[in-house]
Amino acid sequence: MVADILKQKDPVTKKKAFVDVVLDTAGQKGTGKWTSTNALDMGVPAPTIAEAVFARCISAIKDERVSASKILKGPGKKYRGAKKALIQAIHDALYCSKICSYAQGFQLMRTAQQEYGWKLNFGEIAQIFRGGCIIRAAFLDRIRAAYDTRADLPSLLSDETFAQEIAAAQDDWREVLVAATRQGVPTPGFGAALAYYDALRAERLPAALTQGQRDFFGAHTYRRTDREGSFHTLWGGDRSEVAG
Repeated sequence: MVADILKQKDPVTKKKAFVDVVLDTAGQKGTGKWTSTNALDMGVPAPTIAEAVFARCISAIKDERVSASKILKGPGKKYRGAKKALIQAIHDALYCSKICSYAQGFQLMRTAQQEYGWKLNFGEIAQIFRGGCIIRAAFLDRIRAAYDTRADLPSLLSDETFAQEIAAAQDDWREVLVAATRQGVPTPGFGAALAYYDALRAERLPAALTQGQRDFFGAHTYRRTDREGSFHTLWGGDRSEVAG
């Protein structure tokens, strides 16, 4: 679909690329919004989906962007790499981000199943999407196969095949984000997906500091790695005390 759109010539001028004559303000019907809202309500990380919504939102403030473009300066550098290699890297970045996006959507359904006492067959859901949803991607057949192999799969990223494919393609994924950042090209979807992937594979995250900050300014307590229970540190002066 995307390839077909990019190859399309403008039917009015017959010369310009179709995408170059379309106003760059994306509309939306609300599906992504309520999906993101539900994810927040249930505490499910779905950053790629949410960033897709926000990307549409920022595209919609066209006048503000036009005004800002006259004031805010970017890096102003041209890409000097090989075009063919960049195209392949973008392909890999898109594929990896796509896997993460689906992983987030199915994780949301998995959590909803626990929250509401549903009994969902994720393999069948993927097949339903394949047959009657707007996405209808052939990729959904592979998702069904993953859940048919292991119905209790905690995440699509835990599937051995998907995990191996991301491992093989992640260098390209990261290089695309580096190149985009250096050129000043916004890639919120790719970036959010990679951050999700890196966070999910991390045994330990910087959230320990976040919990320390929460306890410092709001006495929200924290849990420890070496003992059970909730704790609060009495901050101040040259010393601190721990209250269990």
